[in-house]
Amino acid sequence: MSFLLALELIGTFAFAASGAFAAIDKKLDAFGVIIISFVTSIGGGTVRDLIIGSLPVAWLSNHLALLVVFLTAILVMLFSTFIRRFSFLLFISDAAGLGLFTLIGIEKGVAHGFSPGICIVLGTITGSFGGVIRDVLLNSVPLIFRKEIYASACVTGGIVYFLLMRLDVNFAVVEILVIVLIVLIRLLAVHYKWALPVLVTPGKSRKL
Repeated sequence: MSFLLALELIGTFAFAASGAFAAIDKKLDAFGVIIISFVTSIGGGTVRDLIIGSLPVAWLSNHLALLVVFLTAILVMLFSTFIRRFSFLLFISDAAGLGLFTLIGIEKGVAHGFSPGICIVLGTITGSFGGVIRDVLLNSVPLIFRKEIYASACVTGGIVYFLLMRLDVNFAVVEILVIVLIVLIRLLAVHYKWALPVLVTPGKSRKL
């Protein structure tokens, strides 16, 4: 549990940092940067909890995560140039957060007795919808709606989760394997530029 908690806080930091950098790039003021950081970190879990009626939503009772988000936003505003030098570490942390939050969403769905398909959807929402809300607020096309592999990694991890559970693999091992799988898919997709096909209207240029 301590391992998962540490990973969750790292993921929270990475998501908050990505939100803060995106807000700074859009030239938002300090309040806007903090709000976008919060939205990016807690948006997915909030949407999930609202959908399944799990109230109050999880972040209202997680003061440590809220503190991490707030401090991250402040640190990024103060030291954005320095922190950008560690962009690769931030990317790895973001991928780890994606895997962990996807797992949290899946297991929350299981705890509520939903079917595997619904649980996978909830995991994908938890892992990626904070970024969707961030991009919508910043007037950008959400990352998961572009060709880059992101939500697909969540779905793949969810499928593997239920396959391993059916094979009676140790629960802790399943959790770790699913997180590692999602992280690897995300890292390899970016490194090798894996992408889903982009649909283009006949006669239209592929360039946006």
